[in-house]
Amino acid sequence: MKRTIQFAPVNLGRAGEEVALQIEAAIIERQLEPGDRLPSERELQVHFNTSRGVIREALQALKQKSLIEIKKGAKGGAFVREVEVATVGESLALFIKRQPMSPYHLIEFRESLDRTITPLAITRGSAAEKEELLSKAKDLERLFLQQEPDMEQLAELDRELNLKFAQMARNPIFEWIMHALQIGFSSSDFNLYNRADYRNKTAENWRHTAQAIAEGEPLKALSHISYHYAMLLQLLELEAGDGVEIQEWTAKSASE
Repeated sequence: MKRTIQFAPVNLGRAGEEVALQIEAAIIERQLEPGDRLPSERELQVHFNTSRGVIREALQALKQKSLIEIKKGAKGGAFVREVEVATVGESLALFIKRQPMSPYHLIEFRESLDRTITPLAITRGSAAEKEELLSKAKDLERLFLQQEPDMEQLAELDRELNLKFAQMARNPIFEWIMHALQIGFSSSDFNLYNRADYRNKTAENWRHTAQAIAEGEPLKALSHISYHYAMLLQLLELEAGDGVEIQEWTAKSASE
C-alpha cells in the first residue's frame, strides 16, 4: 500500500459490514489505488479493533463486489482491483436478468440507446474504427449468405459489432450498458437471425447502418436503426399470432 489510511474501530453487531464500507470508501475516494495491497489480516484486526473472522467477512464482501482480488502465496494478500468494462457489464447483466422484463420494454430501450450512441459514434469515432465497423458488418452479411451459417460465429460477430459501436461513442457508461445487454439479452436480436425470411434483411441493414456511420450520415444511420427495431417488433407480433407485415416501402426508405 502506497500510503497510510486511517480506519476507525468498528462496533459489534454489523462489524463486517462497517469494515467493508470503510475500505470501500477508501477505494472510491482513491486513497487506495488499483494494484495497492491492503494491510494484512492481522494489521486490519488492529486497525479496526475486531476479530479475524470479521476481517475475512469484510474482505469476502469486497471481493464479491469486484473491488479487490485475493492472491495466495508468499506475495499474496488482498489487492485493489482495476474496474473493467467486462466486470461492470457482467454485474449489470446479472441484475437485469433477474428482473421481470417485457421484450417490448427492452426493444424500446435498445432503440433509444442506439439512437443516442449513433451521432456520438459518427463525431467521435476514428476513421479506422468506422472502417472496422463496416468491415465487420460486411463479414456478418457474408456469413448470412452461407447455406448453413455458423450461428455461434454469427452471434459472436454481432456482439463484436454492438460493442465496437458503443466504444466509438467514447463514453464508458454506454459501453458498460451495451456489454450488459449483450450478455443478458442478445437472444432478442438473435431471433431475427433464426428466421430465414428476416436473416438477410437484418444483415443487409447492419451493413447499411455501418456504411452511413462511416460516411458521416446520421439521419440515414438512424433510419436503418429504426428499421432494425421495427423488424424485431414485427417478429414479436408475428410470434404472438397477430402481426402485420412491415410495408415494403419501409425497407426501401431505410436503405436509400
